[in-house]
Amino acid sequence: MRKAIERTVRISLATWLQGAVLALLVAALPAGGSARADTASGWARTEQSAVRLVSAVSGVGSGQTVTLGLHFRLEPGWKVYWRSPGSGGLPPVIDWQGSENAGEARIVWPAPKRFDALGIESFGYSDEVVFPVEMRLERPGEPARLAAAVEYLTCREICIPYQADLRLELPSGPAGPSAEAELVSRFLARVPGDGVAAGLRVASVGLGGTAEARTLVALVETDRPLAKPDLFVETAIPADFGAPTVTPIAGGARLETPIAGDPATVARLAGRDVTVTLVDGDRSLETQLRVGSAAPLPAVPASAWLAILATALLGGLILNLMPCVLPVLSLKLLGVVEAGGRERSEVRRGFIASSAGILFSFLLLAAGAVALKTAGMAAGWGIQFQEPWFLAGMAAVLALFAANLWGWFEIPLPGFAQAAANAPHRGLIGHFLTGAFAALLATPCSAPFLGTAIGFALSRGPIEIFAIFAALGVGLASPYLAVAAFPGIATRLPRPGLWMVKVRRVLAVVMLLTCIWLLSVLAAQQGVWTAAGLGLVLVLAALLIGPLARLPAAWRTSVAAATLVLFAVAVVPRLSAPPQVSDAVEAGAQWQPFDRARIATLVAEGRTVFVDVTADWCITCQVNKKLVLNRGEVADRLARPQLVAMRADWTRPDAGIARFLADHGRYGIPFNIVYGPGAPDGVALPELLTESTVMEALTRATGPARALARGDGG
Repeated sequence: MRKAIERTVRISLATWLQGAVLALLVAALPAGGSARADTASGWARTEQSAVRLVSAVSGVGSGQTVTLGLHFRLEPGWKVYWRSPGSGGLPPVIDWQGSENAGEARIVWPAPKRFDALGIESFGYSDEVVFPVEMRLERPGEPARLAAAVEYLTCREICIPYQADLRLELPSGPAGPSAEAELVSRFLARVPGDGVAAGLRVASVGLGGTAEARTLVALVETDRPLAKPDLFVETAIPADFGAPTVTPIAGGARLETPIAGDPATVARLAGRDVTVTLVDGDRSLETQLRVGSAAPLPAVPASAWLAILATALLGGLILNLMPCVLPVLSLKLLGVVEAGGRERSEVRRGFIASSAGILFSFLLLAAGAVALKTAGMAAGWGIQFQEPWFLAGMAAVLALFAANLWGWFEIPLPGFAQAAANAPHRGLIGHFLTGAFAALLATPCSAPFLGTAIGFALSRGPIEIFAIFAALGVGLASPYLAVAAFPGIATRLPRPGLWMVKVRRVLAVVMLLTCIWLLSVLAAQQGVWTAAGLGLVLVLAALLIGPLARLPAAWRTSVAAATLVLFAVAVVPRLSAPPQVSDAVEAGAQWQPFDRARIATLVAEGRTVFVDVTADWCITCQVNKKLVLNRGEVADRLARPQLVAMRADWTRPDAGIARFLADHGRYGIPFNIVYGPGAPDGVALPELLTESTVMEALTRATGPARALARGDGG
């Protein structure tokens, strides 16, 4: 009996101890597990996204507001939208009906990113975002039961609307930081402020451009250089604002944003208030400004002007050594040879006239660039080679040069011109035209320093464009000017004689090859039959010009008329026709068509993207392909499956490619850039490629860890 009593006592004591421990554990739970449940709702999940409602505080406290957060997690490539979604999309909307002790709620929006898909720009967020929400309580200090019906749109290649019903209860008690407080605070820090702490300020905004192609110009002041700024503009006027072009200025930058919309409607922006959000990496600001007239570009300091002019002079000088200037060098050589044995003053006049022709051509190009910019169109180096009529005219001049040098015909200058130059075979007009023609033929090439000078010029105003193009012309004319300064270089050469016939014939072959190259560019633009028809007309013209002078007048008229009719029937309609689209693929190549919208997606997938902006008329581009891109280790690297090689063909006008170049501060080609996980913003390459520079850029863009993991290094 005694043992039974003792056993009962031991069991009762053990049971009591277990109950006491359990009670203590239950009493400890509010400090841990239930706090987590009180400050975050459950996830509402879909295949593309997950969303929940969180609180930054563990209780309502005694204040009038609490801070909440709408937390999104998105699958790779999917996005949700900012309050102003851009050309497409819808921002998230929260309906608080059914909530208790919940008053007015206001979403504050973190700084957005710009997305570009198929030419449609939108603004929003990818991967993860928290939209902070300031909730006013109707009865401060009392518990709040929140019911949030969230409607949102998530997009990738397609868009899917969703609705999520989220529930969250906040108890009364101290408003201490919750487990989600750090998450909400992190995205609160990304909400644009007034810019003071970020060292940013938008001084003014104004309308720029032309009546048909308006832009919004913003002058930004910053305490350190901008890295990759973007500008988001909100207004009641129906208009779309594109990505800005950035021009560094003293103390900040000038951002010029294209405006798409009805010109009459866009003009109504003048004098209205707009909300401007400036984002540069982790810095941002939001401000409201009144739109005025576009502020002029600030003056460039004298030291900077001297540096850019020196760069332009050097770029023009180096242009003499580029492969596309071979016909130009031939013309110069012929001028030097013909100058052999002549008087120093005569040599000086001839070379000064040729230099004037070069300078005239560059000023003509500058005038064209200013006219294009004023009209709101793209301006770039060498873009005249995108025009079939320009190609046809240059080919005709070269064909006639070749025939003349070969001795098929001679065209004497008018008597007044011969007398003016006191030279029976050639006058100052001929020297001038030779220089002008040489400069035009040199423009398909880009050289070191040339891109820097052209990029600066075309981002500025008319005065800067003319000044820098003039400096480029002086650089290209430097060899002529050197001979003009020291004419003894030419007068020491042998006098003209029979040996010149062979020299002229060699140069005629050079001119003919250049003419054939121009016809091949024309064939790429307008089709093989267009180039063949023009070639036939040029051959007939070259063959007939000499004998034509010996025919009776009636025959000369008939033959000339027949040639013109052939040209009008066989060539003119084809030159005026829209450019042909070729589906030809380079033999053995792994290149894909340029698709700017895919680059970010491919990089997000861990792949490297190499972009080659090229054209059939760009000889420097062809040299880069032949010597670097299509051979050796570079070609092997570009063929690897983890690397996507894109080719942007600018042989014909293409607004998308022109904008891509302008966004990177380039206005001429070749242009090569590499994107990858290690360089999502891209690594731009110099105009002249080498195997080492390309391989270094590919390795940098790929990222060392990824390259090692795939065996894709070096």
